[in-house]
Amino acid sequence: MTVTVDALDDASGFAVSDDGSGIPETERDRVLTFGYSPTGGTGLGLGIVSGIADAHGWDIDVTDAESGGARFEIRRETLDSFVS
Repeated sequence: MTVTVDALDDASGFAVSDDGSGIPETERDRVLTFGYSPTGGTGLGLGIVSGIADAHGWDIDVTDAESGGARFEIRRETLDSFVS
């Protein structure tokens, strides 16, 4: 699997994408919740990511990557909030 990190076009944050099997739309609201794992994992990884984002006032959107995998867009209203 290949993971890519890119700046968002509007400079409001960054995106992390992979070329895996992706996350179905029906799972996207729940995948960032502690303890949720559709594949039998611990359900901690993305819950931790979500907690860190919340603590910093960031938003995470789960979408499709161009490669067909998952894409997580992490953003704030201004790029300054990532630097400070």
